[in-house]
Amino acid sequence: MQADPRRRTLLLSAAATAGLSVLPVRLLQAQELVEPSRLDVPYVPTPQEVVDRMLAMGKVGKNDVIYDLGCGDGRIVVTAAKVHGARGTGIDLNPVRIAEAKENAKKAGVTDRTTFKVGDLFEADISQATVVTLYLLPTINVKLRPRLWQQLKVGTRVVSHAFDMGPEWPPEKKDEVEGRTIYQWTITQANKRAVKA
Repeated sequence: MQADPRRRTLLLSAAATAGLSVLPVRLLQAQELVEPSRLDVPYVPTPQEVVDRMLAMGKVGKNDVIYDLGCGDGRIVVTAAKVHGARGTGIDLNPVRIAEAKENAKKAGVTDRTTFKVGDLFEADISQATVVTLYLLPTINVKLRPRLWQQLKVGTRVVSHAFDMGPEWPPEKKDEVEGRTIYQWTITQANKRAVKA
């Protein structure tokens, strides 16, 4: 059942008039953060050791723009900004995760270098990225691959936790951290030609 926006406005107005604006507004906002009933990828947090290695494999630095697709609580983007000085954007279908990511960025003091938005990674414009990070599923990675080839500039690094991109795009590097596999690729002219063919 969707909330009637007119009813929400009336409730907010009544709360403000009654001098109770802080608690009811925050309560109403929290109630609107409902997890989608169906997600293509379940939320499983990436351990910090894996985050650190992913950013190292992606050679993330202060001039980079990182996009984390399916960003969850934002830990990859937050770490990239706080530790490496990069700018970053996290995209996730789940508004609850995006709210957590924004809060984590605020706690880390990196809100000026991070953006988090609710969105579909298959519709997002990621063309400004110099590094893309993923922790999705094999089928999603393979489906996403042509979009990465099409949108990303030559030289952009792609780093995936746990899953590769299928036999058509073997990784340049592969590493393991505490039993978890990380894959890394770089967008090439051959990728750009392949997506046009």
